[in-house]
Amino acid sequence: MKPGKNGASDLCRPMESNKYYRFGIDPEKDAWVTVFFIENHLDYVTHPEHAATPEQIRFMVYTEEDDRYYPCPDMMFEDIISRNQSDFLRKQYHEVLENILDLIHTRIEDEHEKKYLESLIRIKFKHETRDEIMLPSRLEKRLLKIFMNRTLIEDPYLCEKAHRNWRTHKALNSKEFYAAINSLSRSEFSQLPENISGVRNSVDYIELKRLLSLTGETALWNSDQDIPMTEEDYRRAMNRNITGNGIDPLLDFLGVRQNNRPEEIHRLPGKILWLADEAGEVIIDFAIIRYLVKLGHKVIVAFKEGPLYSKIDFYDIQEDQTLKKELEGAFLIKEKQIGKNELVGILRSDVSVIAISDGTREEVNLVLASRTFSRCFKEVDAVISRGHKQRTRFFDTHFQFTRDVFNISCNPEGTVSVHYKPRHPDVVKFSHQDLEQRAEAIIDQMKEAKARGMTVVFYSGIVGSIPGKVKTAKKIMSVFIEHLKTQLSETFIINPSHYFQVGMDADDLMYMWEIVQRSGLIDIWRFQSYGDIMKSFELLKEKVPPEWVGKDATFSTGCTKEMTIALQVQKKHPEMQIIGPSKEKFMRRKEYGIGKMYDQRLAICKF
Repeated sequence: MKPGKNGASDLCRPMESNKYYRFGIDPEKDAWVTVFFIENHLDYVTHPEHAATPEQIRFMVYTEEDDRYYPCPDMMFEDIISRNQSDFLRKQYHEVLENILDLIHTRIEDEHEKKYLESLIRIKFKHETRDEIMLPSRLEKRLLKIFMNRTLIEDPYLCEKAHRNWRTHKALNSKEFYAAINSLSRSEFSQLPENISGVRNSVDYIELKRLLSLTGETALWNSDQDIPMTEEDYRRAMNRNITGNGIDPLLDFLGVRQNNRPEEIHRLPGKILWLADEAGEVIIDFAIIRYLVKLGHKVIVAFKEGPLYSKIDFYDIQEDQTLKKELEGAFLIKEKQIGKNELVGILRSDVSVIAISDGTREEVNLVLASRTFSRCFKEVDAVISRGHKQRTRFFDTHFQFTRDVFNISCNPEGTVSVHYKPRHPDVVKFSHQDLEQRAEAIIDQMKEAKARGMTVVFYSGIVGSIPGKVKTAKKIMSVFIEHLKTQLSETFIINPSHYFQVGMDADDLMYMWEIVQRSGLIDIWRFQSYGDIMKSFELLKEKVPPEWVGKDATFSTGCTKEMTIALQVQKKHPEMQIIGPSKEKFMRRKEYGIGKMYDQRLAICKF
C-alpha cells in the first residue's frame, strides 16, 4: 500500500484462536521464534539498547506467562514462524520495496545516483528477506534509513507534508467550513431536549460526530486539485456514515450521547493518548482534540520519532509553521525517559494538550517505544489510534492491552470506521489518587505512633531485585522485622512488603513510598544488610541460598533510588539516622528503570 493511501489489506484476515503461539511446546519452534525476535531487534536480552524490557511492555500489553508480545498481526507472525514461504508475506515485502524504489525515482534526478541507489536497495532487500524472518515494518525502516543516509535527505516528504497541513488548515478555517459545522437542523434531534443541559449535550454529540465523519474526507489533503469545497461539500462530508463497533463506546467514554437526560450524563475528565498518523488529516485531529479539551479531557498526542513517509513526526511539530500554530499552548515532552513523578506533575498541571514522540519510526511498535511513551500509555484512560495500519497493530492480534483502545480510520468505500477493543479484564490500574491515599494511610499510622512516643523505623530491602524470588524476599524481610520488634522497644517499624499488592509495579511502589519517605516522620531509616539476610535465614532454620549470598540493599535498584531520597531527607531533617551499607556502595546501580524491580546487569553467582 502506497504511503498516504487508504484501503483494506489482507492483514484483516483473522486467525483461528487455537493458532496462537505458546512457548514451551516445540523446542525447535521456540528457537526459531527467539531468532525472529533477535533478527528484528525485538529481544531485550540481545538488544537492550533498543528493545523494551518485559516489564515495560506489560505497561501496555497484558501477556500470559507463556505468551510473548510481538508487534504485528497474528497472521503475519504465524506466516513467519511457520516458514511456509507465504505469498502474503512476500507481497508485504514487495510493497515495502516498491515504496522505496518509488522514493528513489521521484526524489533523485541524477541517473547514475538513481541506478546506484536502486541496486543498493535491491541487494539489501534480497539479503534481509532471504530467510523471510524480517517484519515488513522493520525492513521498511532499514531500507528507508539507507536511502536517507546515502542521499543526505533528512526528510524526503518534508515539503509535501507541510503543503498537506497548510491545505487542510486553510480548509478548516474557511467560512464555508464554519457555516457547515455550525449549521443546525431540527431533523437532527430525534426528540427535543427538555433543558439547556440536554441541548448542550446533544450539540456536543452532533459536532463531534461531524468532526469524526470529516476524517474520511481525504481529498482535503490528498487531492492534486486545489479546488475549494463548498458549504454543501462540507455538509456531505460531515454526514458520512460511521461504521464499526466503537462509535457508541467512544462517545460513552467521552461523556457525550444524544438525547440523554442530564442525570444520565457522566462526563468525568479523562486522559487520552492520541496516536497521530498522516500529514493533513492531523489538522482534523487537532480540531477534534480541541473539542475534547473543551469537554474537560486531557490529551497526549504521540508523533513518530523521525521521518516515515507522510507520517507526522516530532520534528514536524517543532518546525512546520502550520503545526506550530495548531499546537500553541501545548506542552512538549522531549525527554525519552521521563520519570513517573515528573509525568504525573505535568498531567496535573493546567496544560491540556501534551505532545510526545513514540520513540519509533514505524507505524506502531510497542517493543521499541520509548519509556516516555510507555509511561503515558500506562497513565491514560484510553488510547485513540488513527488509520488503517495502526488498526491492524491493535485489532488484528489476539493480544489485549492495559487500556481501552479505539481506532478511527477511513475505509475504501468512503465510510469512517471506529473500532473498540476493551482492556484486558484482569488489568489492575492504580491511579495517582489510589497510591496517594495508601501513602496517607501509612503516614497517619506513623503520626499516631509518634504521638504515643514511639520511634518510627523505615526498613528498605530487597523485594523484587532477584527475579522470581519475590515470595522469599517478602518472607525474609518480615521474619527479620519481627525479630527487630522483639529486640527494640517502643518502635514502629514499617515493613514495605506488607503493602505490596498484585498489579503494582516498581513505578507504583516508588511513587507511593516516596510520599511516605518525604513526610519527615522517619526517625531511623534502615537499609537491609547481608547480616540481616543471614539472620533471617538463621531464624527460618535454613541455609542461605546461592542467589542470596552476598546480597544486600545495594543490589536493589529500588533501594538505590531510596538511598538518594534518604540523603535528601536527611539534609532537611538532620536528626534522622541512616543505618545499613555505606552510601558509596549504592552509587554503582542505575535508575531502577520502567516497571523493573531489579537491575538486569546483576549476575547471580553460584559458589
